[in-house]
Amino acid sequence: MPLALEISKPNSYPPHKLWTRDDCTVLERTGLIDVQRYELIEGELIQKMGKNHPHMLTVMLLGTWLRRIFGEPFVVQEPSIDLRPEDNPSSEPEPDMVVLNRSFREFTSRACPEDLRLVAEVSSTTLTFDLTTKARLYARSRIAEYWVIDIEGRRLIVHRDPNGDTYNSVIAYGEQEQVATLGAPGHEVRVSELL
Repeated sequence: MPLALEISKPNSYPPHKLWTRDDCTVLERTGLIDVQRYELIEGELIQKMGKNHPHMLTVMLLGTWLRRIFGEPFVVQEPSIDLRPEDNPSSEPEPDMVVLNRSFREFTSRACPEDLRLVAEVSSTTLTFDLTTKARLYARSRIAEYWVIDIEGRRLIVHRDPNGDTYNSVIAYGEQEQVATLGAPGHEVRVSELL
């Protein structure tokens, strides 16, 4: 008679290597891996998903709106950003869009959390990852506002008020609702205009 299998140790996985930014630099220099195709998150190299048409369109629409509100020198697409010092060695996220507190021309290195007004991810296949792992990273770094545009769900999920490794306020806006960023409260956008 077959027996039910019970896995008692959830951490009984085979050993695996957690990577650092320094490791990735070495891998790139030696040509062993094209680091441009990966994003380093919590010590793991996550392969970047291909950008399908809805994703590219949403990124373009979001960027156009943000540049109209904040100005060209304050909006950057897919930059590598720094996080809080404890997370920096093992994570180097590249959000789809960021809004800076000062012109990108003033930066000589990556933007730090205090330089970021808004961080945005566009999700077509990575929604759970963006709403959990990346939200935790951004909250821990005290990034004041984090947007996730859910293409499939046709909604915008706005994270605000970071506290520890979570956001106290997480609100989903449907495609017919309007929202403004904390940095420009007088400039609302209808979610459908970003999809």
